[in-house]
Amino acid sequence: MRSVEVAVRAYARKFSAEGIEEVDEEAWGAIALFHDLDYERHPTSSEHPYKVVAWLETEGWPPWALRAILSHADHTGISRETLLEKTLYACDEVTGLIAAVALVRPSKDIREVKLKSIRKKWKQLSFAAGVDRNLVTKGALALGVDLWEHMAFVLDAMQGESEILGLAGAPLPSTSQPPNP
Repeated sequence: MRSVEVAVRAYARKFSAEGIEEVDEEAWGAIALFHDLDYERHPTSSEHPYKVVAWLETEGWPPWALRAILSHADHTGISRETLLEKTLYACDEVTGLIAAVALVRPSKDIREVKLKSIRKKWKQLSFAAGVDRNLVTKGALALGVDLWEHMAFVLDAMQGESEILGLAGAPLPSTSQPPNP
């Protein structure tokens, strides 16, 4: 969820900076962060994302935010109409693929991942098999961006927040000895 938040926030900044749409980055970020909050406990299509939406509704979240969360899952039947809805959908699956590419590296450091590595793993359908490549492609198309341009953008966003995402690699062992008190 954190990776999706990072990617959606990056798109929010991009859309605002390019004058495409004035975006509330904080709101978009919160929606992205919470969109799968119920998934671990309620992964079935009969419960997800309905459980989190019901809870957020009791917490006073606005209808447009709830609709965005509902629209990220194809099985809800909620079409993606707003830029937020399209962005959330486009970022959801792709972040999992990119994180998986980072995690198979010996360093586990996303900052070392290149788009070329993602392209190579993309073709290996057994790699990150839980990532639906059709949804990734469909998301980029819905957002109106080239698939590999989208991948590069999301990778860059995730690399910029590698520490927060826990993808900055394992700390290197120290070669110096601590002082003897």
